[in-house]
Amino acid sequence: MTACPFCAIARGDGDARAVFEDAEVVSFLDKAPLMLGHLLLIPRVHVQTIWEADEPTATALALAARKLAKAVVVGMGADGAFVAQNNVVSQSVPHLHTHIIPRRQGDGFFSPRIIWKRVKYPSPAAADEVAARIRAAIEANP
Repeated sequence: MTACPFCAIARGDGDARAVFEDAEVVSFLDKAPLMLGHLLLIPRVHVQTIWEADEPTATALALAARKLAKAVVVGMGADGAFVAQNNVVSQSVPHLHTHIIPRRQGDGFFSPRIIWKRVKYPSPAAADEVAARIRAAIEANP
């Protein structure tokens, strides 16, 4: 089995633009976002699915997701946020993670036949600026 890239990020060894972390969770920009500002939220402990997570881990994820959803809306000037998990099916990294994606009215994110297209940050500096905006929103609303 190969090493888990999300465990490396949780240890501080992985390549990620972190926006939030505490003793239980870490959140960072998705490298292949569906919308700019798309975050991933992971528990520090390695579990693959939500049903494998113990209650303290699931609670920490839920509370952090709430905080981060608000921060994404504020930091990105969005109208709302999409918060979701894949468990096994479509789970690209077998480490529990929650997607937190900024939404705007009319953004076309959902359609009768959903085909989600990934976007790219125009530059590393642009990704850094987005991460900084979200971190500032978190700090302003702890």
